[in-house]
Amino acid sequence: QVHLVESGGATVQPGGSLRVSCAASGNIFSINDMAWYRQAPGKEREFVAAIRLRGLHTYYSDSVRGRFTISTNNPKNTVYLQMNTLKPEDTAVYYCSASGSQVIVSAIALARMYAFWGQGTQVTVSS
Repeated sequence: QVHLVESGGATVQPGGSLRVSCAASGNIFSINDMAWYRQAPGKEREFVAAIRLRGLHTYYSDSVRGRFTISTNNPKNTVYLQMNTLKPEDTAVYYCSASGSQVIVSAIALARMYAFWGQGTQVTVSS
């Protein structure tokens, strides 16, 4: 079993930066891939970014590529999402997720591939 806890959500101004974190505990050695999703009010949950803990390959949605960076720490028990040049449309609850098996590249953005989820952290971009 894997337990995920997000933190770092806040209100920032457009153009600002923020880093959110996801701390994993439990059977962390079973985790292969981790991802960030977000859900805005009235919208479906959408893929943001993913990282392979073995090999550290990263993947991004078109809407955040070039502005957001996903990374992990050396023990690989925490995953970060550095968000730069934030826009009002980035406002959402950001969720961390983890998969115990390696997700094929073509399915990396599919939420059903991730068995473990955190409770989310609110990011609001507003002046």
